[in-house]
Amino acid sequence: MQSREDRIVRDNVTIAYRGAKYELGRGSTFFGIWAAGASRSQPLEWWPDTPEGWAAAWSRFTEIETPGTISPVGRRAVPAGPGTVPAAESAFAGGQGGIPAGPRAAAARAGRPIAAGLLAAGVVLGLIGLFPGYLAGDSLANQPPDLVPHVIYLAGWTASAVLIALGGTRLRLGALLGAGLSLVTFGLYFADAGTAIAGGLHLADAGLVLGIAGWLACAAGSAVAALLPAAGRPGPSRPDGIRHPLGRPRGAQAGAAILLVLAGLGAAIAFAPAWDSYTLRTATGLSQYLTAGNAFDNPGPVIAGDVAVMVALGAVVIAAALWRPVRHGALLLIGGTIPMIAQAISALIQASEAATPQQFGLSPAQAQRLGLTISSGLTPWFWIYGAFVLVLVVSCAWMLLTPREFAGVPAGPYPGTQPGDDLWRTAQPEPGNDLWSTAAGADDEAPDAAPTDPGAGAWHVPPADAFDPGTPADDRSEPAAAVHLPPRSAE
Repeated sequence: MQSREDRIVRDNVTIAYRGAKYELGRGSTFFGIWAAGASRSQPLEWWPDTPEGWAAAWSRFTEIETPGTISPVGRRAVPAGPGTVPAAESAFAGGQGGIPAGPRAAAARAGRPIAAGLLAAGVVLGLIGLFPGYLAGDSLANQPPDLVPHVIYLAGWTASAVLIALGGTRLRLGALLGAGLSLVTFGLYFADAGTAIAGGLHLADAGLVLGIAGWLACAAGSAVAALLPAAGRPGPSRPDGIRHPLGRPRGAQAGAAILLVLAGLGAAIAFAPAWDSYTLRTATGLSQYLTAGNAFDNPGPVIAGDVAVMVALGAVVIAAALWRPVRHGALLLIGGTIPMIAQAISALIQASEAATPQQFGLSPAQAQRLGLTISSGLTPWFWIYGAFVLVLVVSCAWMLLTPREFAGVPAGPYPGTQPGDDLWRTAQPEPGNDLWSTAAGADDEAPDAAPTDPGAGAWHVPPADAFDPGTPADDRSEPAAAVHLPPRSAE
């Protein structure tokens, strides 16, 4: 029996773009990069035959090829030998990694409502938990500095549940959003529970129990969604089904990734020092400056929770910087950044509130006798933290707005199936630009023009899961970012 590797080597190969050193083309089930002029047997690198796979292949090709030398070419096929996989058995038709499309789609349809339902249940539990006592009898609803962050967390999980419920490519985005949010908030909820662990379980009220139960449900829903099979799963993949969602950025992307990681680590470090500052003045002119909020001035369980926040944030930011495709990494980064933004907002609200003498062990009568006045503010560490978080926010926007631009070169046309055509029929190229022509002996000379953005009349290709024969029509979604093909006529 022939191995999968042998079948890949013998596949027909179509070269679509050529540069000075490399060629970018397509086998029957994958996209690959070959050395220019070399034998088209085993590709140097390869990705699945999906829009995401094409984006990843184009990214790698433009990173390693000499700038300005890339141009589209015609098709020249290598003679097929025994064991050639028919074109109809592409990754779109048969699924990726040897998993039939029908069972994979059925698993996604069955698991999607479970994931969305768990997230919805977690949000409901969290909302209910805002009103009873949380710690020592005080409810979150009566404490704006604590209420606002929890509401922000719940809004993030709600957005994750909606994306997962919509399905298609949005399912993966919702799973990553919920996963990033759940990972970072784990430490925050653990720190709250640590206060009760250190001071006595009698401090824990119903609100804390409901909040932790809500977190568990949301984290479970995000995990279920992340494990669901989906066509066009992020990350380059080998044709044997081994997926690699993390990739090493190169060129201009490497600099942006390094900046992102440094900002994430900076925010994690700046999370620990004291943020709150207080100045106490008496009628006689005496004054004292105090700070509060240092993570390492708390009981051991609370410190463990704060350290967990710092570690989780660093891990999420590093994973987001390496995640492919980039826009999927952006959703993971957004999920991890939401709790840090919420913490900054909480500190601002707390600084705006008037401090009371009781916070410093003085009764109102003692404060009045001393003529005590208290002014509150924020330490420089808070503003350093805010600057790092702002960089994370800008990085999220950059990753969302440039998901398909690599090394400054727009992604070339994706050679996919056209809406309204027969499901597995190859798209017809425009005259004079037969990138994927099937005619034998087609001219292999490239046109003068390099690939450019399509103009009016360009065709839009739905995401891979829209072509899943096992997916009902009402379960298909529009692509998050349209992939373009050349128009049928340039005239």
